[in-house]
Amino acid sequence: MLGALQNAVRLPDVRNRLLVTGVILVFYQFVTHVPVVGVDTEALSNVLNQNNSFLGVLSLLSGGAVDNFSVLANGVYPYITASIILQLLVPIVPQLEAIQKEPGGQEKIQRYTYYLAIPMALVQSVGQVQIFSRLHTGGGPIIPGFGSDPLLTLSVLSTMVAGTMMAIWLGELITEQGIGNGISIIIFAGIVARAPANLARLIGVSARPAVDLGMFIIIVTLSIIAIIYIQEGVRRIPVQYGKRVRGRKQYGGGQQHIPLKVNPVGMIPLIFAQSIISFPAILASFLPQGDFAQSITNTFGNQTGIAYWGSFFLLVFGFTFFYTEIMVGNQGLAENLQRQGGFIPGIRPGKRTQEYILRVTRRITLVGAVFLGLIAIVPGFVDVINNLFFATSSVSGVAGNAALVLTGSGLIIVVGVVIDTMRQLEAQLVMRNYERFMR
Repeated sequence: MLGALQNAVRLPDVRNRLLVTGVILVFYQFVTHVPVVGVDTEALSNVLNQNNSFLGVLSLLSGGAVDNFSVLANGVYPYITASIILQLLVPIVPQLEAIQKEPGGQEKIQRYTYYLAIPMALVQSVGQVQIFSRLHTGGGPIIPGFGSDPLLTLSVLSTMVAGTMMAIWLGELITEQGIGNGISIIIFAGIVARAPANLARLIGVSARPAVDLGMFIIIVTLSIIAIIYIQEGVRRIPVQYGKRVRGRKQYGGGQQHIPLKVNPVGMIPLIFAQSIISFPAILASFLPQGDFAQSITNTFGNQTGIAYWGSFFLLVFGFTFFYTEIMVGNQGLAENLQRQGGFIPGIRPGKRTQEYILRVTRRITLVGAVFLGLIAIVPGFVDVINNLFFATSSVSGVAGNAALVLTGSGLIIVVGVVIDTMRQLEAQLVMRNYERFMR
């Protein structure tokens, strides 16, 4: 593998793509240290020292920019939310579905996603300022004068929205000029960049550092093995091609297979669910302070309780099925098979083949959806274990939960991005007749 990586680096175009990706990620990390104008650093430090789990989610989606309340504090979260909304609307709104099926329709839907990301970024900017202000134990606002000073408010909102669009643009640059998967790689970089600090906090603050460190190693090891096993799991559907005679030559007649993955959508449902599960706490910041708003903040902001982890599991489970249905429907496997003279033995071509593929896909997706949901709520299981066996020495947040150093979502994103990146490098090497990058 290392030899193949050296061969990849020797290729000028692949090396340039790797360099472009590295430069963009380094630039992104520099910008995450540029704070929004008017931020009270003492109030920000007070909020961050609370080890709030919700801030960890926002930091994950922003690539670590929330820790400095940077101009990139929104990260790519508004874009992900806008993408979810449009993907939900396309099957429902006939006009959008017709646009998607037109030549160049996917580019139009993508453009609408960019447009929708702007108001979503505006809403999240206001919500984040309100959330940080409410979490400040001193009672003061995180940005003094926000809301009362029109010029300051406009400056804060415009810079945060511009930061979001810049984060999206950098992600697209990685996709087009780098090694691909730009949005995922930005999130991946934020997770990896924060992991050492989270691990140091876990060991340094915990009253049982040896136990927490051992738990962290066990969780990471078992999770990586399970993730790779499920991610690479494939159900092969046999396909037979009929013989065709043209002149004196005979074509077809061979047998191949359709590989249906157990988890064909990778880490996308987790990113979607992570975005949606954070939204109630943002909406609660706009409500008048009271018991109802406080209960929503405590549940979805602090990431505790059966309601939060149950909702997270159901969101991951549902998004896995939803996105798989969209992917299988857009591929048009049955139509392509019928056009090429192929058929599944024992199944009629056309509609019956499509129904059979969907039925098999749903069965194997059930396993993938349950797995993703369980991986996502591993921190909840660790909380239960800590409350049962270490109730007297339990600490909230990253400092008391070994699973929050990377989180189950973060592990799947990290492993998924690494596997996808290796496959893209493999494709570049195969085109140049090198040995396979992955074995």
